Amino acid sequence: MPPKRGRPIAVKLLVLLLVPLLSLVGLWAFAAGLTGGDGARLLAINDLATNLANPSEQVNIKLQEERLTSVEFMVSGKGAGKMAKRRGETDDAVKTFRTLAKNLRDLTPELTAGLAALNGKIDQLVDVRREVDAGSAAPLDVIDGYSQIVDTSFRMYDAMVLVPDMALYRQAKAVTSLGEAKDVLSRERAMIAIVLAKGRVEPREREAFTGMVATRRLLYSQALSHLDSDLRGPFDNLTDSPVYQEFLTAEDAIKGQAATNGLPASAATWPVDGQNLWRAVERNQVEAVKSITERVMPAAIGMLVKIGVAGGLGLLAVIASVLLSLRFRKQLVRELAALRDAATELAEVRLTGLVERLRKNPEAPKPDEIAPVRIESYSSEVDDIVQAFNDVQSTAVDAAVGQAKLRHGVSQVFVNLARRNQSLLHRQLLQLDSMERATEEPEVLADLFKLDHLTTRMRRHAESLIILSEQAPGRGWRNPVPILDVLRAAVAEVEEYERVDVLQPPPIALLGSVVTDVAHLTAELIENATLFSPPKTKVDVRSSPTQHGLMVEIEDRGLGLPRAELDELNERLAKMPEFDLAQSERLGLFVVGRLAARHGIKVTLMSSPYGGLTAMVALPSTLLADQPVLSGR
Repeated sequence: MPPKRGRPIAVKLLVLLLVPLLSLVGLWAFAAGLTGGDGARLLAINDLATNLANPSEQVNIKLQEERLTSVEFMVSGKGAGKMAKRRGETDDAVKTFRTLAKNLRDLTPELTAGLAALNGKIDQLVDVRREVDAGSAAPLDVIDGYSQIVDTSFRMYDAMVLVPDMALYRQAKAVTSLGEAKDVLSRERAMIAIVLAKGRVEPREREAFTGMVATRRLLYSQALSHLDSDLRGPFDNLTDSPVYQEFLTAEDAIKGQAATNGLPASAATWPVDGQNLWRAVERNQVEAVKSITERVMPAAIGMLVKIGVAGGLGLLAVIASVLLSLRFRKQLVRELAALRDAATELAEVRLTGLVERLRKNPEAPKPDEIAPVRIESYSSEVDDIVQAFNDVQSTAVDAAVGQAKLRHGVSQVFVNLARRNQSLLHRQLLQLDSMERATEEPEVLADLFKLDHLTTRMRRHAESLIILSEQAPGRGWRNPVPILDVLRAAVAEVEEYERVDVLQPPPIALLGSVVTDVAHLTAELIENATLFSPPKTKVDVRSSPTQHGLMVEIEDRGLGLPRAELDELNERLAKMPEFDLAQSERLGLFVVGRLAARHGIKVTLMSSPYGGLTAMVALPSTLLADQPVLSGR
């Protein structure tokens, strides 16, 4: 299985460059969006003020007036007409508020939740009014019912204050706190009506009133501390005015009044004191809200101008970074592609051709065969890699030359030793042949035949060394030889020749020039069949003519081979194999492959029906004689 191919370097460089570029673009987009969003929210405040804040403020004002008239009606039983009028005004304000609120889009989740909560509380106004009409609730509970609706509107204001400018945000929050203090003042006025109607201050009313006073004064003082001089001026003037001081006196008198004592004579002026302060506070509140709204637009425009300038410069920087990065990537990819092409040519063309040439001719390489790699580069690292490739080429060429000389030397040693052994074995065979003819004793003759057989096998092994050295054996035949004689000669060179059955072949002869090689090839396959099959089984040698020549089949009854190993062996036999000293256990197959490639013979191994292997040797018609003739040297 080929190794998994990695991603191209161009893609990796693109990814490498995209990370900082995308980060830069993301930071720019985030900063632009954040600042632009702040400016957009500033511009959206006018829309919120028109369609939400102002209408809801009118609802609060009407609720405060309705709360006062409802409490006065409950404690005095008078003013039903006035209360009905206030309720109509409240209903009109609520209707206007809900109509304008429908025009709002893209509200924040917090503001959407606050608006929904306010509408829910307004829907409970019907229950509060029913309790007022039935007189089933205490005046304090009625005050609390109206107050819950107003408090919900102020919680909505907290979610609506989206001013990103911190100074402006503090001013807006302070004005909102003044609005809450104003509502607490309205509750105090309702409490004053209860106290005047009863003619005394009961513990429950005193406790509730004391809490209202503390809350109003705290909200008022905290809000004033955060206002700037322009917004704070009117409220400071109000704090120093007699109107405010008279109401503070009324608050202190009610807080300190005991239930057992009647009201002081100054109690008659308490409603007037509250009404006077209410009018002054309401006037200042309207002016403060107007001033805050007028400050929003210049702040929004200034912020948008800043984001326009900063965003434009940032965008130019991003574009310049992208262009420079892409140019750098293109140049580096071009250099690496040239390096890849040069390395590929070196590995697959030049070095391969040189190695192939050195196998046949171990002479020193020519200058054009070892020319150094050269590419146009502007990077020192790429130049270093080119130099490293040139060093690798020099080392590889030196190793290939040394290996070629070593192989040639080993081959010559093999040939010399094999030739000497072949000569001695040939003389030994002649001597044994003379001795066989000279003796008539059966036991001696049997021993001589065994020696003759061993010598024949030794001669085949010597010829194998010559064949592996790409040389031809010295033995040869002048005339064609019947295929039966060739197969018998092959069997004679196998140790366990008694197990081999040669079935009668067709009357075909083999050219004398290939008899030795074919016999050697067949002997190697027959010996493999005997070695890798049980000792008592037979090896069948069959031959039959085909359209293109003669097919010789050598079949054993061994264990066979796995399909993967069988395919690997057939692939080796299909081409001229290179002898590998590390695979000496396959020596016979190397010899078979060399002989088959030399004469155009096709050798194929396949599974046998008996469980072993069948070696198919396809002899081409060019190796066959037209008519069988008697064999002769």
